[in-house]
Amino acid sequence: MIPIGEVHAPRREPAADPEHALRVRPATADDAPVVRALIRRVRINPTGLDWRRFLVAEGQDGTVLACGQIKPHGDGARELSSVAVDERWRGRGAARAIIERLQRRAGPPLWLTFREGLEPMYERFGFRRVRDRQAMTPYFRRLDRLARLLLGIVRPGEGLAIMVWQESCTSEGAPADPA
Repeated sequence: MIPIGEVHAPRREPAADPEHALRVRPATADDAPVVRALIRRVRINPTGLDWRRFLVAEGQDGTVLACGQIKPHGDGARELSSVAVDERWRGRGAARAIIERLQRRAGPPLWLTFREGLEPMYERFGFRRVRDRQAMTPYFRRLDRLARLLLGIVRPGEGLAIMVWQESCTSEGAPADPA
């Protein structure tokens, strides 16, 4: 599973100004290498990347500035995953544009995993931390158990956070658009 989230501490993303307008669109096969490079640059897990599940945000010149996907799991759970923003575009609304569009497309429930410490960023989008394994889907129970074991050995003090979005609204409280 791909733990998602930006490398740096989250900060509030103001709406992009018209001079820096973003266009969010479905990724194409031509975007696949750009998406992989962006994922690696921000140091999140590069496995399970399928360009057909991605949305990308591009600048006026067509440069891909951000990406994200909805990843399906065998137990029926769906995960907001691989959210990555080019470091020069952080704080300009790129992550928000990707996350909100993916939420509208997928609808709830939507799961999320990332390194602990990024909860405030995702709480703005209606995600809530799940600590009780019994409340998790089978996939996320296994992931949580494995992460606790491995991170406890490799990186003591670090952990994996699991959140879920169950509300049918955007971060501003608007009803989700099923489009």
